[in-house]
Amino acid sequence: MAQITAALVKQLREMTDSPMMECKKALVEADGDIEKAVDVLRKMGVAKAVKRAGRDTNEGTIAAYVSEDGKTGALLELTCETDFVGTNPKFTGFAMELAKAVAENDPADEAALKACAMGEGTVESELTEMIHVIGENMKVARFQRVAVESGALAAYVHHNGKLADIVTFDFANDATKDNADFAGFAHDVAMQVAAAAPVAAKREDVPADVIEHEKSIYMAQAAESGKPEAIQERMATGKLEKFFKENVLTEQESIKESGSTINELAAKVSKAAGDEVKVVSFVRYSFGE
Repeated sequence: MAQITAALVKQLREMTDSPMMECKKALVEADGDIEKAVDVLRKMGVAKAVKRAGRDTNEGTIAAYVSEDGKTGALLELTCETDFVGTNPKFTGFAMELAKAVAENDPADEAALKACAMGEGTVESELTEMIHVIGENMKVARFQRVAVESGALAAYVHHNGKLADIVTFDFANDATKDNADFAGFAHDVAMQVAAAAPVAAKREDVPADVIEHEKSIYMAQAAESGKPEAIQERMATGKLEKFFKENVLTEQESIKESGSTINELAAKVSKAAGDEVKVVSFVRYSFGE
């Protein structure tokens, strides 16, 4: 039996806004596993909200780069030692250059990225020089390249540089990329990804284990009602449907145009642009995640 410390109870309480005694009971039932304890509280209907556990990270920024033709892009997280440097334009500009190098060279890993040509030398030599100039250690924490053959990419970086994403759109006519209606829609969708943190772009892309996990929670909640099994199943299915509408990007209500889903707005833009515009996927980085 794992030891249930006061610090662990406090962490669970802060994550879920649940009563202290209920948190302790849940941790005992979960044998000290905090993620399992969250599920116990959710099944009990006690957890009001689930927040991500706080974790210490270095300072730094996330850069998002998209090529002029909208076909290739990359997200890159660059860390440093202090917030002062993390917001320094020289540092954030360098992060953008690194993201561009990822998009243009498609490196398989950090070693391959460091070997890419940059400036007068390589990414590695430029990174070393930047460390000497700024006087703080820096590290490429992660990166991901995105590319599309038909359609275009749209990026959004939150003003604090700690949250960014790239969304992939599909359409047939290259001219659609420069259509004003599409440009506005693409920006708003990228902003939606940052703000609403969807789990997938489309329902069919939600991982099966996520669906099973959520359904098990809803079935447990329904069982507490004491109603017949057939009704419990309908209750759980209804809650799962609500989960999709809240967590699947294309089914979410737009944060810019309330009353319309992202799919409905895509249909409007398609009509205005004379093309079929689809939201395909996204990559979202939250700093230190």
